[in-house]
Amino acid sequence: MFQSRVVASILKRNKAIINSLTSNLKGTCSSRCFTPSSANAVARTSFYGFRSLPKGHHVPSFRNMSTVASVGTEKQGLKMLVTAGPRAQKMVGIWLFGSAAWVFSMVVLGGVTRLTRSGLSMTDWKFAGNLPPLSDEEWQQEFEKYKQSPEYKRVNKGMSIEEFKFIYWMEYAHRMWGRALGVMFALPFSYFLRKGYITMRLGLRLSALFALGAGQGLIGWWMVKSGLEEPASEYVEPRVSPYRLAAHLTSAFVIYSGLFWTALSVVMPEPPAESLAWVQGAAKLKRLAIPVSLIVGITALSGAFVAGNDAGRAYNTFPKMGDVWVPDNIFELKPTIRNFFENTSMVQLDHRILATTTLISICGLWWSTKKLDIHPAIRTLVGATFGMAALQVTLGVSTLLSYVPVSLGTAHQAGALTLLTLMLLLNHTVRRPSMSLLKTLPQVTKTAW
Repeated sequence: MFQSRVVASILKRNKAIINSLTSNLKGTCSSRCFTPSSANAVARTSFYGFRSLPKGHHVPSFRNMSTVASVGTEKQGLKMLVTAGPRAQKMVGIWLFGSAAWVFSMVVLGGVTRLTRSGLSMTDWKFAGNLPPLSDEEWQQEFEKYKQSPEYKRVNKGMSIEEFKFIYWMEYAHRMWGRALGVMFALPFSYFLRKGYITMRLGLRLSALFALGAGQGLIGWWMVKSGLEEPASEYVEPRVSPYRLAAHLTSAFVIYSGLFWTALSVVMPEPPAESLAWVQGAAKLKRLAIPVSLIVGITALSGAFVAGNDAGRAYNTFPKMGDVWVPDNIFELKPTIRNFFENTSMVQLDHRILATTTLISICGLWWSTKKLDIHPAIRTLVGATFGMAALQVTLGVSTLLSYVPVSLGTAHQAGALTLLTLMLLLNHTVRRPSMSLLKTLPQVTKTAW
């Protein structure tokens, strides 16, 4: 305190000293300090954690640069999704990433529920939910309801009440986990709106995702209800409509993708870019990444029809389907279009072809990066995506050969969403930077000697 007073008195007495100090500080800062634009670039680089930078690069820590980057982008006119500074940006980002992770867990839990044949154990549905059976009498009442369902009569006849409790708890957990997600999303959303952290554009986007999430519960019950109806033939096992299951799973994937993409946009408004050459390389890669992402999405959708038709329990051989490459009955249903969604043989054949196409496409994407001048992070990300695609195909084949055990089937479903996550991250990193950032970039990346 004493030292600060002495310094203040000296500065007041001598204006010349003040001017001298100011000029010296400006000169020092111009030669040693980062400008907002350069700090912005460093923050993006450190966020994506690129360890494969060429030797000679100097990358300051993200902790020191992130605040400067956020302020700098606002000054340059970049449209931010979150206002009120970097702390608010971080809070909203954590919330959105947490919500996306919750949806991911919902998809995994839904896969376990389906594979354990637990989805039809609860024969009614209430939007707000209800308490589980708490007494033996209440359990018996729920069990009697289930005994009236086609699944009990044709598949689980003679099931004990203890076995029923297991499948009931699985379905109950899946439903309540979804309702908990709604509360976990709505409360912080209301708080951030009240604090004024969220812009109108972000608020409308998140409101649409919340509405879609609320509708997901209705889609889920619409799906379950189809499995409670008597099948058309006495020789057919009761199961949910493959169309409704595909709608339910696709909706979950859309919600997850929207949350994950929005979270990335909040915490990283600009893509990683340190030179115009790297931006041009990313633009070339983007033209390949978009169609590959479309193939990944279609393959995931075809997997929903494999699950809806229980097609994974047929033709448990690879690479051939039984003793042939293409079964004879792939066009037995009329009209022909039905075979692609309801014919077990055709549905599995489609998924095999699409999965192989996905792996080859991502391999081609990875190979193309060898000839492109791109950010080291993007190169690493493409390599990770290729590795995940290979792992996903391995999981799929293993699941098929093992007659779809719960562990492998669940891992395969989680793998599909993980691969989609990597493709989303890739598309986010290769998007075009803002014009204000492009004006500050050198033609090539500078290295420190």
